[in-house]
Parts: sequence; structure tokens; C-alpha cells
Amino acid sequence: MLTPLENDLLCRVEGEAPMGGVMRGHWLPVCLAEEVTEPDGAPRHARLLGEDLVVFRDTRGRLGVLAEHCPHRGASLAFGRNEECGLRCLYHGWKFDVDGAVMDMASEPDSSPLRQNLKHRAYPVRESGGFVWVWMDGERPPRPFETPTWAPTPETTISIVKMHVACNWAQVLEGSIDSAHSSSLHSTNMPVAQVAGSTAEGGLWLRPSNDKAPRLEIEETSYGFQYAALRRPLVNAETHDYVRTTIFIAPFTVLIPPNNRYKLSQMLVPVDDVNSMFYWIAWHESGGIGQDEWRAFCHATPGVDLDADYRKHRNLENRFLQDREAMKSGDFTGILGIPAQDMSMWESMGPIADRGREHLGASDLAIKQFRRQMIAAARRYAAGGGAIGAQEPRPRPVDLASFEGIVSKDTDWRALGRAPQPAVAAAF
Repeated sequence: MLTPLENDLLCRVEGEAPMGGVMRGHWLPVCLAEEVTEPDGAPRHARLLGEDLVVFRDTRGRLGVLAEHCPHRGASLAFGRNEECGLRCLYHGWKFDVDGAVMDMASEPDSSPLRQNLKHRAYPVRESGGFVWVWMDGERPPRPFETPTWAPTPETTISIVKMHVACNWAQVLEGSIDSAHSSSLHSTNMPVAQVAGSTAEGGLWLRPSNDKAPRLEIEETSYGFQYAALRRPLVNAETHDYVRTTIFIAPFTVLIPPNNRYKLSQMLVPVDDVNSMFYWIAWHESGGIGQDEWRAFCHATPGVDLDADYRKHRNLENRFLQDREAMKSGDFTGILGIPAQDMSMWESMGPIADRGREHLGASDLAIKQFRRQMIAAARRYAAGGGAIGAQEPRPRPVDLASFEGIVSKDTDWRALGRAPQPAVAAAF
């Protein structure tokens, strides 16, 4: 259980909140690259850590991320005209380039000192791995941008689901690192079968274990932590374990166990204190799943399952259109799609879950680790320390990988996957 103060340290990201400062010590995904592909196309509103932003691609193809509200009178630049290498406010015609420099002030005389002295708030920006990334902690990032885990080669197939979640980021991330829930909540989509490992087949993820109470083992690392969920396999249970490893890359990225077709990662990004953006990435260097197929599998296709702002048509207000008749016929949740099943649980906890009322068990070991580690990280930041996961030594994201499979009981799960880093002593 957490005290109210600890819960706020973990969850709050707006303004001067320490956890928001931790987040600002990392590059943040502001939107999908596909949302701003067209030079001089429509600018895109975005929101991170309680700040409203506008993203656009100018005439020359350069990306810009600016504070959304025009410095003149505060009108939204998301309504603006994107033309001739700048974004022009509709209200009085003030125009800014991707660096926030003033290009024109149509309502002001040529002699106005505002033309020479004013610069709008602009943020460093990069494009990689299907995302537009922004640096929100000053004009000069202290270290180079790093290629994300899911973009190890230019040929890698990358498919991305994006969905808005109407609750705090921490309860979303806790769902991503909770291996135990998949055996119940997602049991219709992940049925038990005689397979060698997680197998994507016929719109299902078949799995070789009916063990709903995994044994968890955790190792803290320089970048966060990794852990293994050990289950009894259907065959050779006396000599083998079914192992699923999960990697938490602080502060908001999770590598979850793969299947036979593609690898999987999630980013659980704070929009503000009570809203989050859920990104689910499927990728593979030589195989993978196409974008349309991935979104259809997740029931997260824009224009079908989601509106233009990635908000769900199945949501808490309409009880996720839960089908009780389907449940009587064997569907465990009656809710379409793995993401919506998760979100029905996350959002039902309230905008910010009251962690003082919980009763955690053995299957919640990773949840406890996440809370201890991130609360300690917020306290260190508030005391003048740096952001967790931002200091050396630490591995490159592309050198990390989760694992899934049946192995002999004497196998060290820490050696599975790709290049895990040495453990570090706990800082709390």
C-alpha cells in the first residue's frame, strides 16, 4: 500500500511535480510520424506532461514542435496555416518557423520591437522508429538521441497501435509489467494449446501453459529492471519452465514477451495527471505484422475503433460495449481487443488509483518493484539528482530484448534474450 504522498509522487507529472521532471530527462514520443507526413499539411495538436503542443512539418519537410498557444493572444496554432516554411496564427497572422523564430507579424508595423525580440517556445525534435520525439527540458539535450529498441535496422517492419487512456500513466504502466493478468483477462485471446511457445495463429496467441499463478523473479538494472514469470508448461513440467521475461526501461517503456511472428513493446506516456497515451509496437527485423493487420487484431483502427484523436469508441461511459451473451458462450471478458480489455480495468480504477486500499500478493512483485524504484527516482530528482535511466553506464535500447519460451529448470533466465546488463544495487 502507498500513502497519499507516495501515490502523488508516483503519479503526478504536471507543473513542478518531480515525476514530470524525471520524464523530462528523456526524449518523449509526441505523436506518430504518420500524423505529420505531409509538408505544409495540417498541424497536429498534442499534449505531454500537462503542456499543450503543436506539431507540424514545414514546406522543406522539417519537423517543428511549438507551444500550442500563440504568444500574442493565446489562440491555438493548431488551427494555423502551415505554409511557406512556417506556421501562421489565424487570429492576427503572426507566423513562426520550426525553431520558434518570428517570420511575420501581420498586425504589427515593421518597426515593432516585437519582431526582433520575440521568440516562441520551440522544442528539439527527432523522427525515428515511426514516432516524432521531443525534448522538453531546455533547448539543448545533454546527450544524443538514441534509436528505440524496435528500430534496430532500416528494414525492420514496425507497426504501431495508438490509443488514448482516460487515467494516470502509472496504473497503465503497471498493467504492462503485470505478467500474471494475461492468464485471466486475456485468456480468450491467449488460449492454452500444445505449442512450443507463444504462437500467433488464426487471430489468437496460443500459449503452452495453463498455470495462472506464475513465480516471479526480479533483477534491478541500470535502466530499470527485468523480471521473469515462471510457469508450469503443459509438457515436461518436472524438468522445464515456461519463461516469459519483461523489461522495464525507465521511465515509461516496457518490452513484453514476444510471439513467434513479432516482438512487442509498449510506451505508456503521461498526457497529464489523469490521461495517458498508450502505444503498442509490434516489430521484427525479417518478418513481423503489417500495420493494418496489427491494428485490426487489436481492434484499434482509426476511423473504425478510434476517433481522429485516438479516443476509443468502446470506453468506460458505454462499459466498453461489453457483450454478456458472448461471455455466456465462453468469451472471458465480452470485450473486443486486448488493449480495450486492459483499459477497462485501468480506467475502472479511477483517474488516479487509490493505492492505499490495495492488498498486493506474490504475483504483484513487479508492481512493488516499479513503485519502489520510481518513487525513489522522484525523490532523487526532487533532491537535485538526475533522471533515472539517463546516467551511464547503460545499454543501448536496441541491445535489450524480452524472451518467451520453454527452457530447462537449470537455465538462468537472466541470460535469455539479448545482452542483459549487470544488476545494480537498489537505491532505496
